[in-house]
Amino acid sequence: MADEAKGNGKKVLATMIKVVLGLAFLVLGILAIVKWGKLLLLIAKGCLGLFLILAGIITLAIAKE
Repeated sequence: MADEAKGNGKKVLATMIKVVLGLAFLVLGILAIVKWGKLLLLIAKGCLGLFLILAGIITLAIAKE
């Protein structure tokens, strides 16, 4: 019984650490988007052509089958 309590305590602590770390990453990600939003939009526009080329290649590969 005592061993189960130790195991459950470790699982709860590990879960809490993961939750706190996840929330920290979310906050940092949101702050990065707010701070560098214009640059992010520029990168997205730059990648659009490459994405469309990749989508075309995949579509042709699927149509070939």
